[in-house]
Amino acid sequence: MRPGPRNLITDVAGLTVGNAEDAGIKTGATVLLGEKPFTAAVHVMGGAPGTRESDLLAPDKLVQEVDALVLSGGSAFGLDAASGVADGLRAAGRGFAVGDQRVPIVPGAILFDLLNGGDKDWAENPYKRLGREALAAAGEAFGLGSAGAGYGATTGTLKGGLGSASAVLENGITVGALVAVNALGSVTVGDGPQFWAAPWELDGEFGGLGVATETPATAEPAPYKRMGEATTIAIVATDAALSQAQAQRLATAAHDGMARAIVPSHTPFDGDLVFAAATGARALPDPVADPFGLGHAAASCLARAIARAVHAATPLADDPQPAWAARFAGTD
Repeated sequence: MRPGPRNLITDVAGLTVGNAEDAGIKTGATVLLGEKPFTAAVHVMGGAPGTRESDLLAPDKLVQEVDALVLSGGSAFGLDAASGVADGLRAAGRGFAVGDQRVPIVPGAILFDLLNGGDKDWAENPYKRLGREALAAAGEAFGLGSAGAGYGATTGTLKGGLGSASAVLENGITVGALVAVNALGSVTVGDGPQFWAAPWELDGEFGGLGVATETPATAEPAPYKRMGEATTIAIVATDAALSQAQAQRLATAAHDGMARAIVPSHTPFDGDLVFAAATGARALPDPVADPFGLGHAAASCLARAIARAVHAATPLADDPQPAWAARFAGTD
């Protein structure tokens, strides 16, 4: 397993990502767009999720493919980012055909970033605009850290952010992850700079600091945020041809990566969820062994992407928490 050429989810051919931010509000949105509809599924393990159109991603539902997936800040207000994406796709003639109408299928998930120092006294919900701006910015290259849906994110101890990573398997299949980290738990070990995800790091992608020599195995973590203020929302993607049921299994396996990278994760106060996306460009060489390998790769990519999100975050005015780069300057 090795990183793709960009070490981004867009190493999965046919996928692009767009970010949009509002510095005054201190929030943003991120869209994953397919050049054509792709198979999608979701698995939720947090106790406080916020989603749009997630029910239709169950394998027994009519619609098996979606046009885009959206991650956004803004708590419940942020669900409107997907409406902006849907408007833009409809204008482009994209969407599920119903008679002579096109209905873009755009599931989304949100995180809570309403207490991060930004000006939230808006007269009109800004997230529809942010969704449309993110769609317009979609491309193969995109920013990490304080960008998109991770622009105003926080964790239990440090600033959160937007992260991504990819892996190319020996059979040629590519897997990628995209994540907005706003967790209740911590991404780093104790009071040091090392990341919980260090055992899965490739090519020094988040500092190459190695594994912490001492870990607080007996510590009993306390919630640093209040109920509803935390969430890690992610997408794992592959160019493999998967059914919706197989994609759901991929999303489920990817949660292992969240647990490897954030301690604690999947708490009653987090809305942790993972979408899965499969473009179907490559048939599985081995339909029995390859789904096993895909699940491991997705979990590893997600762990790496989470660490990269926090490692890349940059300081902004009135931040309630320090950025990793500011607190541990010179550690890399």
